[in-house]
Order: sequence, then structure tokens, then C-alpha cells
Amino acid sequence: MQKSIFKRYLGITMVIIVLSFIVLGSVMMVFFGSYWRGEKRELLTQNAKSISEVASRFLTKKDEENYTLETEVLKSFVKTFSHSADADIFITDLSGAILLGNYANSKLETLEKTPPKAVQIAARGLYEGVGDLGGVYPEKFYIIGVPMNTEENECVGAVFAATSAATVNAFQREALHIFLLASLTAFLSAFCVVGIFAFRLVNPLRQMSAAARSFGAGNFSVRVPVTSSDEIGQLAQSFNNMADSLSNSEGMRRSFIANVSHELKTPMTTIAGFIDGILDGTIPQADREKYLQIVSNEVKRLSRLVKSMLDLSRIDSGEMKLHPTSFDLTGTIFNTLLTFEQSIEEKELEIEGLEAVGPLMIYADQDLIHQVIYNLVENAVKFTNPKGTIHFQISDGIDRTSVAIENTGAGISPEELPMIFDRFYKTDKSRSQDKNGMGLGLYLVRTIIKLHKGNIWATSVVNEYCRFEFFLPKPQETPKLKENGARLKEGRGKEREKTKERPSLEGEEKRNEP
Repeated sequence: MQKSIFKRYLGITMVIIVLSFIVLGSVMMVFFGSYWRGEKRELLTQNAKSISEVASRFLTKKDEENYTLETEVLKSFVKTFSHSADADIFITDLSGAILLGNYANSKLETLEKTPPKAVQIAARGLYEGVGDLGGVYPEKFYIIGVPMNTEENECVGAVFAATSAATVNAFQREALHIFLLASLTAFLSAFCVVGIFAFRLVNPLRQMSAAARSFGAGNFSVRVPVTSSDEIGQLAQSFNNMADSLSNSEGMRRSFIANVSHELKTPMTTIAGFIDGILDGTIPQADREKYLQIVSNEVKRLSRLVKSMLDLSRIDSGEMKLHPTSFDLTGTIFNTLLTFEQSIEEKELEIEGLEAVGPLMIYADQDLIHQVIYNLVENAVKFTNPKGTIHFQISDGIDRTSVAIENTGAGISPEELPMIFDRFYKTDKSRSQDKNGMGLGLYLVRTIIKLHKGNIWATSVVNEYCRFEFFLPKPQETPKLKENGARLKEGRGKEREKTKERPSLEGEEKRNEP
């Protein structure tokens, strides 16, 4: 890339410029030659006609058929016209014999007899040609001939005006010389300008290539300077953004590998130690149930870790597909809360916002939405302060269904808030409070919501609250959805009554205390 692109671009551009100069020069030479011939034709014709008109006044009729030209008086006119036009001017009779002439252009003393054929053509109106006039001239001349008529309009001879054809060649050579000098100057200027432009165009690509090689070696700190706002500048900016993403991904990957290694090693060590203790009798018979319970918890922890890793693999490979069905969203929320009943009671948490919520049918993937609710409730339960509050807000709009889960507690700092949905990301506070987390829960939540064409976002105030809110777009309601909603409404009353009887979930006893 370092050699080929720069040289190709510069070479092709210079070839195009040279070809353009050649075409332009050729057209210019043709145009100049045509222009010179046109000018000379007009000038020679005008002078020849002028001499013809003057000569007609100096014709004396010798007899009935022959005329005599008074050359002495006419000689000065011919000489003057010849020198002013820089042309040979000579008068001939119909046989081609030269009666009078002046040869300012050819510098000859005199000319031999003019070819009768040329005289005959001139006598008929106009003779125009390029040549030696039948050997009269030693080189090519541009010749114009016009008839010489008497006052009675009788043709008695011809007037010829000739100039050397070498004049046009000299004119063209001079014009070509000027054109070549101008072209050379323009070519050098264009070479410098295009060379600088090509270098500036290719240089960012060279830097990107070097940076890519550094990335391949594991160094993600290299960045490409952004020096413009055009396509190259945008490419450099995108490249830097990609480098930032790769750097973050690499950091998260290393952290993830370290965390996975630790998370796998710790429970496996614990499980192996307790099982060995039970097998070799180190652990007394009375304590075996206690330690078997610990082993069970560790196995479940490993299972959750493996499931998260499998879900992550499905997302990366694009295998996670939706299987939407109609189901009750509030029922999913209540069932999820029952899963965390023990933790809620241990921390004496208060659940708000579900007192008067009825069945709400949505059309989505039930298993995936359950995982979304599960992960959000799990986070809320983990990070809510003891005796704190978890508040639910469910709203059914025209085109969407929204769910918000807000918990009191330490919250999330503004610097970390934009990154909490990134893969493998864990805040420092979560590391101290959540020893089992892998930084995958919120990433999976956002991915599932995006698969449903929805969105999720978080707001937080440090040491006050943290709120997660998401929405799912609502498809066109079907009769089946209405039927399911009506059926669930009947049975939801009893379930709500049972739920209200749980003081750990709803906190009714606390609110009724004086």
C-alpha cells in the first residue's frame, strides 16, 4: 500500500494530464494552421483583387483582341502591396507570361512563366493552392490567383499573390514552443500539487495500516490523527472509534477471562473440598446436610454462569430467535418476585406499585421476557439497601407496553451509567456487593429488548435511587389476546389477595404500623 497506491494515483493523474496536453496541443496546432491559412487567404485575395482593379485602369487596347498593360506606372503599386503584405505579387496574361511582378516574400529576381492551367483557373474566378506552382518556386508556397478584367469585364490575364508555406510552419513552431513552455510549467505545478494531495490522501491509509498491524500484535493504543472532515477524515474517525471499541473489548475480554477463571475455580474448589471432606469422614455426619446445601448452591451458581455464557454465544452467532406468544406480563413479574421472596424477606425490602395492577397481556417471547424481568429484579434486590424500597410501574399505552423498576440504594455514578449495558462491564460497587456477577445480565437484557424492537435505559442519582425502564412495541391486538386478557382478569383477584398477604413483598404490615 505504501508504494503502489501513491505511485498509481500520481502516475495515472500525470498520464491523464500529459494526454490532455497532447490533445490540447494537437487541437491548438490544427486551429492555428487553419486560422493562419484563413487569414492569409483573406489577405492575399484582398491584395490580388486590389491589384487587379488597379491594373484594369492601366490596360490599353492594342487591337480588337489584344490589350497592353502600362507597367511603368503600375510597378509602384505592385511593389507597395507586395511589401505591405509580405507576399509575391505578379501579373500574367492568359498564356501565363509574367507581365509585372514584385517578389518581396521569395526574394527572387523574377519568375518563369506561370503554368497556363493555373491562369485558366484564376481567370474563371479564383485559384487557390499550396505547392511550387509547377516548378516556379523552389519550395511550397500558398498561392491565390484572381482574374484581371478590362472595363468591359473581359478577362485578359490574372493577378497572383503568393507567400511561403514555411511561414505557417514557423508560426506553428513558435506557438508550439510557447505551448510546450506553458505545458511544462503547468505539468510541474500539477505534479507538485497532485503529489502533495496524493501523499495527504494516502498518508492516513498508511497510518491505518500501521495501526492495524499494531492491533494484530495486541497493541490497541495507536490512533490515527484526524486532519480533515472529508471522507478520509470520517474514515479515520471511524477507525479510531473501532480502535476504542477493540481496546474496550480487549480489556473486557481479559477481565472476563480472569473473572470466569476465578468464578469457575472458586466453586469447583469449594465443591471438591466439601465432597472430599464428606467422603473421607472429615466432615461429621451431623454437618453433612449443611455442607451438601453449600455444594448445591455452588452447582447452581455454576449452572447460571454456563447459561449466561451459552446465551452470550447464541447472541454472538445470531442464533437467538424470538418465539412470541401471548402471555400475562404482570403474572411474570409476580412469579419472579416469588423467586426472590427469601432474599426480600432477609433484607426487609418493601415492594410498591403492584397493589392494583391487573392482568396485562403482551405478545412477545415469554422465556426471554422472563429473563429480562428476572435479571432486573435480581439487580434491584441485590443493590437495594436493607429495609429499602423496590417500586414497579407498569403502563399500557396505545402502541407500547412500558415497565419501570426503581430501587433505593447507592445508585450508579454518572460516569458509569452509559456503560452498564456493555458486555462484561461491572461497576466497582457491584464488585463489592455482587461477587457472583459476570457483567452479562444487563447486556443480555438490552439484547433481548432490542430483538423485540424495544428499548431500555437507566437513570440514577447516587445514594438515592436507580431506575431501569424499558418498553415493548405493541402489535395489532388480536381477538385471542383479548380473550386471554378477559380470562386472566377473573382469576387475578384471588392471586392479588394472596400476594397482599405476604408482608415481605408488599410491606402492608409496615404501612399499617402506628
